[in-house]
Amino acid sequence: MIDASDTIRVVIPLKMRRRNGRPRILPPDDSELPPAASAQDPHLVHAIARAWRWRRQLERGDVTTLDDIAAAEKVSDRFVSRMLRLAYLCPAVLEVLLVQRRPCALSIKDLIDTAKLPWRDQSKIALGN
Repeated sequence: MIDASDTIRVVIPLKMRRRNGRPRILPPDDSELPPAASAQDPHLVHAIARAWRWRRQLERGDVTTLDDIAAAEKVSDRFVSRMLRLAYLCPAVLEVLLVQRRPCALSIKDLIDTAKLPWRDQSKIALGN
């Protein structure tokens, strides 16, 4: 028989938050998690992947204009033009965001604007270095 003195109670203070309608469990504020376990924005990863897919389609000749991509994706050509800039981010930023899975210091919109800058400036702005 188990008596109360043999019981160990472990309390971990976690927070529940909803993101995109799904509940997420957040770690305590004072915990030190490795960068891979931190909250990477899945929308950012999807946007970069989509931009690279469009870039490859253009380079292979599968599509000839941004209008072709826009018609196939059922979005505006202006949206395609803006999002396509993500395919031209510097390799250092892409490695940190996609390989190391560290969160970006910027929103997708601000990252798109950063992609217009020279590569040497992009990592300073995008990663907050």
